[in-house]
Amino acid sequence: MQAVDSRFLHNGPQPLPPEHRMSDVPLDRLTSETAPPAPPNVMIIFGAGGDLTKRKLIPALFHLCQGQLLPDTFAVVGLDRLEMDDTAFRTLMAQEVEKHLGASWDRATWDRLSERLHYMQGNIKEEDTYVALCERLTRIDAERDTEGNYLFYLAVPPSLFGDITRHLGTVGLTAETPDDWRRVIIEKPFGQDVQSAKALNGLLHETLDEEQIYRIDHYLGKETVQNIMVFRFSNGFIEPLWNRQHIDHIQITVAESVGVEHRGEYYEQAGALRDMIPNHLLVLLGFLAMEPPNSFDSEAVRDEINKVLDAVCPLTHEQVLTNAVRGQYGEGIMPSGEKVPSYRSSTGVSPQSGRETYAALKLTMDTWRWAGVPFYLRTGKRLAAQYTEVVIQFKRAPKIMFKDADVEQMTPDMLVLRIQPNEGIQMSFGAKIPGPQMRVGRVNMDFCYADYFGNAPATGYETLIYDCMHGDATLFKHADTVEKGWEIVESVMDVWTALPARDFPNYAAGTWGPAAAGRLLKNDGRLWRRIEMPQGRV
Repeated sequence: MQAVDSRFLHNGPQPLPPEHRMSDVPLDRLTSETAPPAPPNVMIIFGAGGDLTKRKLIPALFHLCQGQLLPDTFAVVGLDRLEMDDTAFRTLMAQEVEKHLGASWDRATWDRLSERLHYMQGNIKEEDTYVALCERLTRIDAERDTEGNYLFYLAVPPSLFGDITRHLGTVGLTAETPDDWRRVIIEKPFGQDVQSAKALNGLLHETLDEEQIYRIDHYLGKETVQNIMVFRFSNGFIEPLWNRQHIDHIQITVAESVGVEHRGEYYEQAGALRDMIPNHLLVLLGFLAMEPPNSFDSEAVRDEINKVLDAVCPLTHEQVLTNAVRGQYGEGIMPSGEKVPSYRSSTGVSPQSGRETYAALKLTMDTWRWAGVPFYLRTGKRLAAQYTEVVIQFKRAPKIMFKDADVEQMTPDMLVLRIQPNEGIQMSFGAKIPGPQMRVGRVNMDFCYADYFGNAPATGYETLIYDCMHGDATLFKHADTVEKGWEIVESVMDVWTALPARDFPNYAAGTWGPAAAGRLLKNDGRLWRRIEMPQGRV
């Protein structure tokens, strides 16, 4: 992980005056002093005609180009079944990228990137496609001096990962030499359970070394996620408090206001538990709970995350009944006033579906640092807001010295790491209310990245693509991490499959989920933090 906190941001110890903030400076002038351009390479995108390429990958490359973090010796080859030539592909991408980037679109930057875009029509299940790809890459290497370094991005369904990597291996495109590298990025889902995750890893390892495989999770491209390590390990006042002696519990919330959209068929097979918790929330838990690594080297960091997942106590089948909550949204009214239909009304979804669109878990760890500290995880569709945060709630201070004062309103100190929207950090603590009496009120200290450093346009993929080009796997998942994540939720999946829910739908769209999720904490004498959105409390 290279210069994580300054790669796309102005690096300064004090808040910048408004006239010098990054949001007011053209991004093509923002070359990082600590982040060199990526090395020469060709990025080959399988599934180049899909939404991911248009909405995330090419826009991310645009931002890297704008920040001067792509070398002149760089090219992209998009591969798909659509019949196009280079010119048509560039025109299509220009239209789509400009639409998705909005105000951050810049013609000069696009022209620099566009002339590096190439396209190939082909069937990814046929070996002839890969023979033709070899020939195309050889020509591009000669024209662009890309030195034979290839980054393959598999923006396709997981069912095609094996076909692609096997064919790449057959034609020699995965073989590395001391003078070049070959890397493959794959998107989630990384399996559907422990068995399928192990099978997928085995399939990939038939052709690729583990060091060549980059399992991407765009949540780990968020500045706040990366800043968890910086915040914990570079500030002397935080790490001494980061343990069971001072922390009461931790909450991780990944809330989505959207429904399943056009993914009904996929969601019927996956559900909220499979879709989000092993892939996103458990990795966040790993960053929060890990021991200090010896360095920020990728192996050291990922080893510590794996130790955390090893220490999580899997729920027994009996514990699932009390420590896991599921829900499915019915029709409702969103805070915007929009009336939305139920999950069961979505295309591709059974009218009697028992698939969960909400999942919450209470997990514990058997370690010296975290013994007795519960971790509460929740995620869901059609909730009241699009919001991702981590809450660290500290233990209450003794009240004995305040026995004669008004301390009924004293609440525990709280640290909130906002991941989206308005990435930042908030600290809530007690302070005396001015006046002759001893009264305690809440004070919020709020740091927002956009206010302090400026708001650099980003998709969440910039850091991850850049790191992969440099061979830095810190923010990517190891095979062991994937398998351990599935092992943690395996018992929950077993019980939920054996005991279908009888009360679905059990929460209205536009709310914060089923009532049982509140009881999950209330039974322990705790509450979910009330989310505060810019327009007010929700």
